[in-house]
Amino acid sequence: MQPNKVVIRLKDGTVARGQTNDFFPNKARFHLTTLEGNVEEFDIEELKAVFFVKDCQGDESYEYRYSDEIPGGGRKIKVDFADGEEMIGYTQGYSPDRPGFFLIPADSKGNNEKVFVVKSATKKIQFL
Repeated sequence: MQPNKVVIRLKDGTVARGQTNDFFPNKARFHLTTLEGNVEEFDIEELKAVFFVKDCQGDESYEYRYSDEIPGGGRKIKVDFADGEEMIGYTQGYSPDRPGFFLIPADSKGNNEKVFVVKSATKKIQFL
């Protein structure tokens, strides 16, 4: 199995970048091999989100526009994170009873391919 390139954002604002082979939305923990080669374990409830990315470095100056339609992406949804960030995308798996869900951002030119949103790090979630 090919490792996923990810950027991890914790609720406290910390950011970690690297690769993971064992992230599953139904597991409480997973491991990240950082860009420096260290292996770190993360608890899902400590996170804001897991960003599955095209490139771990990304482009900090890029401004997301969230206006693309994603065929087959599911229902359009808006997420307001507790830290003030807003994200719009599509989901096939949101349930208020689960600790998180995958979102495909409505900006296909951005660095994020999909995002696992941790529900406890959000302020508001609404279908559009």
